[in-house]
Amino acid sequence: MISGGFATSQLADFGADVVMVEHPEHGDALREWPPFEGDTSLWWKSAGRNKRCITLDLSAADGRDLLLKMIDDADLFFENFRPGTLERWDLGPETLRKHNPELIVVRLSGYGQTGPRSDKAGFGTIAEGISGWANANGFPDREPLLPPISLADLTAAQFAVQGAMFAIFERDIGGSGEGQVIDVSLYEPLFRLFLGDVEAYDRLGKRRTRTGNQHSSAAPRNVYETADNHIALSASSQPIFENVMHAIDRPDLIDDPRFETNDDRVNNAAALDSVIEEWTSERSRERVLTEMEAADAIVGPIYDMSEIFEDEQYDARNDIVEVTDDELGTLRTANTVPKFSRTSGYVDHAGPRHGQHNEAVYLDELGVSESRYEKLRSEGVI
Repeated sequence: MISGGFATSQLADFGADVVMVEHPEHGDALREWPPFEGDTSLWWKSAGRNKRCITLDLSAADGRDLLLKMIDDADLFFENFRPGTLERWDLGPETLRKHNPELIVVRLSGYGQTGPRSDKAGFGTIAEGISGWANANGFPDREPLLPPISLADLTAAQFAVQGAMFAIFERDIGGSGEGQVIDVSLYEPLFRLFLGDVEAYDRLGKRRTRTGNQHSSAAPRNVYETADNHIALSASSQPIFENVMHAIDRPDLIDDPRFETNDDRVNNAAALDSVIEEWTSERSRERVLTEMEAADAIVGPIYDMSEIFEDEQYDARNDIVEVTDDELGTLRTANTVPKFSRTSGYVDHAGPRHGQHNEAVYLDELGVSESRYEKLRSEGVI
């Protein structure tokens, strides 16, 4: 539901002409996700931004023909169905690439296109479980913890964009001139983020355990309570650790055998965190940040969205922009990431209405006659 849409949104943010195909009778599922303003999903306004939206029944013969005509000069084709769905409509990669040998087909699914689970439906929640992510997340005395955002889908989307750009580079710069198929599962991108864990189990039989806000390879690193709020602090290198000790007026702990090396600090992280929090809890968040930063410690506040909207760093980087929307009037949304020196991305519009660009695509670009257009619409093909 999310990975393909977010991947193509990222491409649209940087100038790709993304035409999103939805069923004529019912729109994308994200149009039904809260929060709503009136009948309009704000989830959709974000996920559908910068795209053109058309309706088309891919299971109909006429719908299949229209799609094939659309991909004749396309660079990329993203699909987010359960494996086998496109093939059932005779729209699998082989069919698509017969019409356009340069086409790059990006397939996103729960488990990928191969393997014993490939025919199963998959959501990000399940991927977060089998990837090892949920088991690693949370506190040691509690159950595994799922993320509060659609992490598997959003991570898979980034890998899908990365793969698509690799394939374009190989085709156009590498000189093959050929497209290919990119198979992205929801669980493998998360699994790939566990740097060192595969090797640690292979060589040492070591399995990651839940450590809460602590880090299994570096200390101190945690969320610390202040007199009025919380801060996040990380001191993964020796010089930064020493800066933190000077900031809290405990330079004596630099040579303490419990904290002398990073390995020592990891093994005694709870004791070290207790010393730091004893100091932070007696001071306001603002004072903690000021005194820590004065000592060149690496520290920051824990923000909610209201604080993000007011933060001068976000403002200086233009991280939130305002767009005009024909349903909501004006809407503020996250700006494009990352920043480019010459070809910056931009947000032109929020998620369009269902079928908003049908006439522009079918009549103006594909050359469908008005009589055929009306016939296709009356038959429910578009």
